[in-house]
Amino acid sequence: MSRLVKLLLAVNLAVLGALTFIYPNLMVGPGKLIPGHHALEGDCFACHAAFTGADSEKCASCHKPVDIGRLTTTGAPVLKPSTTAAFHQDLTSQDCVACHSDHAGVKRFARQRQFDHNLLNQTTLAQCQTCHQTPTDALHKQVTDNCQQCHSQQKWTPATFDHAQYFVLDKDHNATCATCHERNDYSRYTCYSCHEHTPDNIRREHIKEGIRQYDNCVECHRSGNKHDIKGGRDGGERGGKHSGKRRGGHDDDD
Repeated sequence: MSRLVKLLLAVNLAVLGALTFIYPNLMVGPGKLIPGHHALEGDCFACHAAFTGADSEKCASCHKPVDIGRLTTTGAPVLKPSTTAAFHQDLTSQDCVACHSDHAGVKRFARQRQFDHNLLNQTTLAQCQTCHQTPTDALHKQVTDNCQQCHSQQKWTPATFDHAQYFVLDKDHNATCATCHERNDYSRYTCYSCHEHTPDNIRREHIKEGIRQYDNCVECHRSGNKHDIKGGRDGGERGGKHSGKRRGGHDDDD
């Protein structure tokens, strides 16, 4: 490479460097600042550190973690909080740029950043009701505090529920919830939606077997297997002929 070409490259790099410092918004700016930071337009080093990018410590100089969600940077009460709970005080590290971007232009092209529950300390992480309102439907009224037994911290849905703790949903019982839980009342269930049983038949069959507690079917019948019956007369497992047939004439475990 000739000396002239090297000189031209050096001059071009020097000009680009000078322009970057003189007109940063035109040269490297990713877009206009968000409305709340409009007063900082053009003052890159109010938020950025030289050569390292946005600096969370600079964020905290204006947005004090103890006040976020409660007070503005001027000390006035927040009239319309963006969240229902102030949680920034419970973060394990003050990494502001992990969730936030100051430039509106960045939001147009970058993947939308989401809150990461792993940033919360362990005490807050186990108390979902600190930030989330407890559902009031019939199913959730029976659940106390342990949201994580069904829900993940990445997405609220889909949720998981181990139905086998109560009744195994085998090939003949993999029905919609409303089949057994009428009117979405998950505190109750019925087996009569599918089976040919009647309360009188059930009573007669169980009395014949010496079983007098038969109101709660799934307490003994934990699956559709008619040979898997628990809680009989002797309190142990027992085979039984009173598992009955489903409508259509086939046995539960066919």
